[in-house]
Amino acid sequence: MLLFAGLGNPGAKYADNRHNVGFMAADAIARRHSFSPWSKKFQGLIAEGTLAGEKIILIKPQTFMNLSGQSVGEALRFYKLDASALTVFYDEIDLAAGKVRVKVGGSSGGHNGIRSLDQHVGKGFRRVRIGVGHPGVKEMVHGHVLGDFAKSDREWLDVLLDTIADDAGLLAKGDDNSFMNRVTLALRDKLTPTGDDRPPAKAPKAQSHVRQARPQQLAAKLPETGPMAAMLKKLFGGKG
Repeated sequence: MLLFAGLGNPGAKYADNRHNVGFMAADAIARRHSFSPWSKKFQGLIAEGTLAGEKIILIKPQTFMNLSGQSVGEALRFYKLDASALTVFYDEIDLAAGKVRVKVGGSSGGHNGIRSLDQHVGKGFRRVRIGVGHPGVKEMVHGHVLGDFAKSDREWLDVLLDTIADDAGLLAKGDDNSFMNRVTLALRDKLTPTGDDRPPAKAPKAQSHVRQARPQQLAAKLPETGPMAAMLKKLFGGKG
């Protein structure tokens, strides 16, 4: 048995926030693999199903992001699982929008939900970091993560969530690299511009009227003898 946790804040007010992409991932997995209806337990919402032959408990903590560890820790203790059985989906501002990285352990990176999990269950769980981009200024981070995804984001976000759902079985099998590769390939066409934004190549530099005229001058019949002929032959390499 494994526990998959999607992080976010409960309530319609936060439903489309970037901070709630973990909830979105959990919902996508539950829909795609026909998990049981969501029910209230462990200060959260849980759904049960199977991925790659492994029983999975999905959980969405309803304690608000900063206290996510309380809910997830309670579920782990109930099922007698340790941190290695836990996979957590959450937003990551230090990754470009649409990028996904998977790792086991590490720091919270300033993410309050992960900080809470570290405190309640330890650091040995798998982290599925879903990039939502950085606003560029530290003071804007709070508003960025608690802001809704833009309409233009839905093009890549829907593909991302569908791919996470399709390939969640790879996470259940511990094949993290294949999972990341599948997500990258699915998004490649969406995130790579199809147009060519490079400036047009410069036209060949036009020859000056002097250079244009020179071949015509060379084509004229030159004197074959005398001082003028000797000078011209020296100037043009002996060509007549």
